[in-house]
Amino acid sequence: MTYRDVATKQVLIWALTAVAARMPVAMTPLALVFLVRERPGGYTLGATLAAAYVLGEIIGAPVLGMRLDPARGRRHLVVGLAGGALGFTGLGIFADSHPVVLGAFAFLAGAAPSAAAGGQRALLTSLVPERAVAQALSAESMLMSGVWAVSPVAVAGLALAVAPRVPLLLAAACMASSIAGHWLLPAGWAGEQDGDTGRAKTRVLLHAWPVYVTGAASITLLGLTELTLPALLEQRGIGVGWSGPMLAGMAVGAGLGAFLYGLRSWPGRLRSRSAVLISGMAVFVALVALIPGAAGITVALVLAGVLQSGALITRNLSLREALPKSALAAGYSVLYAAAGAGYAATGSLAGGLLQVVAPSTAVLAGVSLTLLLTVLGWWGEARRDVSGAPGDLAVGLAGAEGAPIAGGRDPECRL
Repeated sequence: MTYRDVATKQVLIWALTAVAARMPVAMTPLALVFLVRERPGGYTLGATLAAAYVLGEIIGAPVLGMRLDPARGRRHLVVGLAGGALGFTGLGIFADSHPVVLGAFAFLAGAAPSAAAGGQRALLTSLVPERAVAQALSAESMLMSGVWAVSPVAVAGLALAVAPRVPLLLAAACMASSIAGHWLLPAGWAGEQDGDTGRAKTRVLLHAWPVYVTGAASITLLGLTELTLPALLEQRGIGVGWSGPMLAGMAVGAGLGAFLYGLRSWPGRLRSRSAVLISGMAVFVALVALIPGAAGITVALVLAGVLQSGALITRNLSLREALPKSALAAGYSVLYAAAGAGYAATGSLAGGLLQVVAPSTAVLAGVSLTLLLTVLGWWGEARRDVSGAPGDLAVGLAGAEGAPIAGGRDPECRL
């Protein structure tokens, strides 16, 4: 197993297109804070706009993801990306408008392109041989780790050195350029035609609920770390300015972890692998709350990042077990929405706990919640594997696409 099958011209074009489409996603929360921070109550308004953006993603991803057609996926993705570019342009041009107007643009920027990540992931896996799917997902994870490491620095630099609206205008330009990239890629991706895109498809997607739960659990840890780290450093007497480099180190660790995951096959079922990786990540995040020194905290964050990327890759591979091909893009979109919901829930939990307990206690409470979600997701997957493949849940789809991939076995037969 090597990355050789992933190193193709089409995958390179996909990578450039995906970076252009997802860089705005990584930039937006911080960019919205900088956009309005000089207004009265600016930080509160910025958090509200970020919440509107995330709400758009949570609502839009499953709704629009359900409408993705494997044969005409490019058309759907291009329309969504165009809507996102419009939303970002409105935020940049009308930066001084009423908060309601900004909230509407933020919601549009989040909702319109929310199915793009799922569709692009389905497209990527159709560009490589089946044996190289794990390597393709690892490469995607490495790419996105780089995007998330660079974006905060770019936003802060442009907002402070040029103008607060510039990062959002750059986000609009990036998203618009991704539209052009899609015309250099296939019009669709692997997947049989849907015989029924309505109720039966919804039931098939719901059958994969344990994957969404554990996917949300891994993102919950990430959100918990990002949102509580400054307060935790202050509690330890460490300068809060170190939070940026520490989180960048975590992103670098995630990229390294993704690379290592794709180098070889790994023992065990995907559900067990995922539970071990998320639990290990939880241990390192708990150590972040307990270690007093900056160096130890940094090392724990880097190791947590290494395990997090592997956990996310196993979640994507688990969806390939649980869903028929034509529902994969929708499943990836639902997983994206679940991750957004997990991040938003973490923000609410952390915000509430930090008002009544020490930051270290808030982190440990979040870790406990993550472990509970992990156990729930593992139990759900084990129960699904015992009961077999979706079967009658896919009856509305089976006639057109054949039987879905059976549960309890890796889609590549060796991972």
